[in-house]
Amino acid sequence: MSLAPADPHASGAGLRHPSPRVLVPVSALLWGTQFAFLNPAIGIILVALYGADAREVGIALAAYNVSGFVSTLVVPSRADRSGDYLRPLLWCGVFTIALTTALALATTLPLAVLALVALGGPAGIAIGLIFAYQRYTGASVEQIMRTRAVFSFAWVGGPPLAAFLMGFFGNRSVLWAVAGLGLLGLGLTRVMMRAHARSAYADAPPPTGESMGRAVRRPEVLVLLGAFVAFGAALSAAVSAVPLFVTQELGLDIEWGGIALGTCAALEIPVLMVLGRVTARFGPRRVVVAGSSLGLAYYLLMTVTSGPVLLVAGQALNAVFIATMSGVGLTLFQDVVGRPGLASSLFMNTTRVGAVVSGPAIALGGSGGLGYGGVFAVCALLLVLGSGTLVVSGVGRRRRARAR
Repeated sequence: MSLAPADPHASGAGLRHPSPRVLVPVSALLWGTQFAFLNPAIGIILVALYGADAREVGIALAAYNVSGFVSTLVVPSRADRSGDYLRPLLWCGVFTIALTTALALATTLPLAVLALVALGGPAGIAIGLIFAYQRYTGASVEQIMRTRAVFSFAWVGGPPLAAFLMGFFGNRSVLWAVAGLGLLGLGLTRVMMRAHARSAYADAPPPTGESMGRAVRRPEVLVLLGAFVAFGAALSAAVSAVPLFVTQELGLDIEWGGIALGTCAALEIPVLMVLGRVTARFGPRRVVVAGSSLGLAYYLLMTVTSGPVLLVAGQALNAVFIATMSGVGLTLFQDVVGRPGLASSLFMNTTRVGAVVSGPAIALGGSGGLGYGGVFAVCALLLVLGSGTLVVSGVGRRRRARAR
């Protein structure tokens, strides 16, 4: 398996990244802000504009996530065949504008859900296409991690700003804001396409590698999928449990949950910047295992936490784990799978599947003697399973390499 060209200097022609370095991070910022505005607000919009009850919101979000799962598997993988990741990205902008317009103008809940499924799923694959494009055009691990940090930055400021817009200008205002960002994204993608056409990568052949069916049958890929589903389940369960843990177990105001999660999100950005250099030196597999060890330490700490000091201080450990899983994990998938679109698809969908698995994890952990602190104990077990699988797989791979 290989990417073509895998090394931007491999041809001896002194190739550089095809577009100005600022374009891809700015694109990631725009798309990250769109998601940070829209995704947390979808439930509120369904209730406020269409009178949905809790059951209907759950069904709508489930259908939306299924659409996103299928779109994430299909579109980036098809983009691998042509080596064109920017044209599908352009269509993501079109779908985003169409989605927000449909949600703003829809008069019934079924029409809103139909828009989420038909338009929201395809629109949500944009960030995967951006990372696939970076990999295909020879971006280094550090460049990819910097782009991931920009995406995380959008999620730090996006939800509060969206809440401000909805509070002062009404619920529909966030939809028109997302549509405006979509228009900016369309224009920026056109600029990226023109820059790419003038670059040394314009005529590069599509990336080579296995089909999805063959790739997911390889033991090494199966190990990655299983490990990152476990990581994603632990992360999703822990994030959902923090507000409940703060209020029900620690007896604190709900604001402490926001302070803890906000601290983690803020710390995640500089950690991602540092991890780029660390990964280039030690390799993504070792960094992922080390990061999961810190995540394990955080979850164990939460099982004995009794006040706000440890709750907030522990977010430093949590930030390293999240940055490792979300940033270094992507580069690990790209190294193992080879085809950048397929690698991004598989990686992003482990998070989606992990979110599904987190439901039983919360139910199991919360029903024990530790209360919601038990959720963190289950998360610790998931990390042991995931990182242990990676370690055993890595040892076996090295032994086979020596045997040759």
